[in-house]
Amino acid sequence: MDVSLVIGGRLAELGLEQKELAAAAEVTESYISQLLTRKKSPPAPDRTDIYEKIESFLKIPSGKLSKLAEIQRRDELKRHLADPPVPLLRQVRDLILRKCPPDKEKQLRGIFEKEPFGEFERLVTQKLLDVVKNVAKEELGNEGWLQRVARLSDRTYEQMRVVVLEFLDTDVFNVSAENCVAFLEPLIESWDIELASFAMEVVLNRRLASGDPHRVEFVERAPGHRSEQEQGLKEFLEDSILSGEASEDEIEFLKTLRFKGKRPTPLYYYRELQNLRDPLHFRTLATNGENQGG
Repeated sequence: MDVSLVIGGRLAELGLEQKELAAAAEVTESYISQLLTRKKSPPAPDRTDIYEKIESFLKIPSGKLSKLAEIQRRDELKRHLADPPVPLLRQVRDLILRKCPPDKEKQLRGIFEKEPFGEFERLVTQKLLDVVKNVAKEELGNEGWLQRVARLSDRTYEQMRVVVLEFLDTDVFNVSAENCVAFLEPLIESWDIELASFAMEVVLNRRLASGDPHRVEFVERAPGHRSEQEQGLKEFLEDSILSGEASEDEIEFLKTLRFKGKRPTPLYYYRELQNLRDPLHFRTLATNGENQGG
């Protein structure tokens, strides 16, 4: 049983059409069609802005779709992690570099292109996504804001809601050219990075986002210094898809891990959790009788 089956089954039981569900959920009929045919993954479990509307319209118990989506997306993530990463689309890389200081573009492009999908490019791209996602998440319920962004990309309000929902579910592995055209292009005014410290500053378009420039720091600590919690671990614990099944003992183990230089990502902790659970990675302790030859 998955999200598509439950929604499709209820539509059939109630004698309703996809276009009626699309209107109730304030999305396009195409979005509902692709969701039902599994051409799109179900929205993230915390996307109550769409699941609550669908559950209410189809008289599905509250929270059922979110629970199914969490299981379904976790299985998809496990399959995804087994595959090697793919490079960014050329359009995505070009847009990101176009927003950096002109006198640094050549240098940064050289670093980006040194590897097909290196850690530095992932770092920059993910941080830009995070900043813009925070804006999109805050404004999703703001019809006026959605209308303004929709006009910039020549879309309808319903089409823009679909684009926002899909953007909030994307990550550095799946960012598309459409994500860039719809959000990174209009919302990001510019960004800069200090290569010595990896400190980033992101300036947003004041017509679409208020507030001061966003600054992300990567601070080197003295030997023996222990921060309260690794940022990657914090993000891992906040993401129910990655950490939903972790026990208290497993979380305590992950908290004891220490790193020098590079900082771990949420995906690192997910992989570490799978390694911890894999019996092939551990030996069974021999009993006293076995040690004494029986």
